Amino acid sequence: MFNTLRSGGKSALLLLMVFVSGLFLPSGSGALEKTFTNSLGMEFVLIPAGTFTMGSPTDEPGRNRNEVIHTAKITKPFYMQTTEVTVKQWRDIMGKPFFGGKKGSPDMPVVRVSWQDCIKFIEKLNARDEGVYRLPTEAEWEYACRAGNNTAYGIGNDITCNSAMYANNTNTLKNPRCVDTVKSMGLPTDQPAPVKSYAPNALGLYDMNGNVWEWTEDWYHPYKPDVAVKSQSQGETPSLETGTDKVRRGGSWYGIGIRCRCANRNFSHYANRYQTTGFRLVREIE
Repeated sequence: MFNTLRSGGKSALLLLMVFVSGLFLPSGSGALEKTFTNSLGMEFVLIPAGTFTMGSPTDEPGRNRNEVIHTAKITKPFYMQTTEVTVKQWRDIMGKPFFGGKKGSPDMPVVRVSWQDCIKFIEKLNARDEGVYRLPTEAEWEYACRAGNNTAYGIGNDITCNSAMYANNTNTLKNPRCVDTVKSMGLPTDQPAPVKSYAPNALGLYDMNGNVWEWTEDWYHPYKPDVAVKSQSQGETPSLETGTDKVRRGGSWYGIGIRCRCANRNFSHYANRYQTTGFRLVREIE
């Protein structure tokens, strides 16, 4: 569906607007709701199945060699959380002792969580028997980030300090580019913004570019030659690859804008905790 949108000009744009407005549901979705909110107040939006171009073209500014462009297939629709998991949502499931003296307003994205911590959160959430939740795969994450576009960012080919949270670092030797804009918006410096501080993408997903890095389900490895025909979505085992590094996506408040590109791949040891890293969830469709 998304590839069709990219090639259809004004008609394609109209179709995307209709889909997002909820007047059209993807084929095979039946009576699925476009959005829903669970008992913890976590909001989700329906993402349709389809194919898309994953990775980046060789002339994209900031491109890395591990972003080999290829066609990826999303075989089933799924629900994706509209924001990163918040401090309140984390505390509702995990309790307050985890934080100790850590400060954070309820609507801030939870950070300093390892990939393993995310899995513990998901296990506790699933134990409530209110659906099956998990981390998104790399393919699902990029598909949702692009929201039907083949641009560098889900919001276009450029990113600005008014459109996303990045370069919010007052250390002049690091990345201070957006500090003044952040201050003018009444947001804190040297940390992420509360969720929904910036406009969402066309699918209603906030902070897919910037704010905090987001853990995904997949182990990191270079894209293989047969990746164009291999489905790595819907929670299926993507390959026999294992290791110690899990993929992170989306960039953060700390880094420069090009790290927030949809195709940018970052990775880290699954036990590491960073002030720049959080996560969002997928809820499977039964």
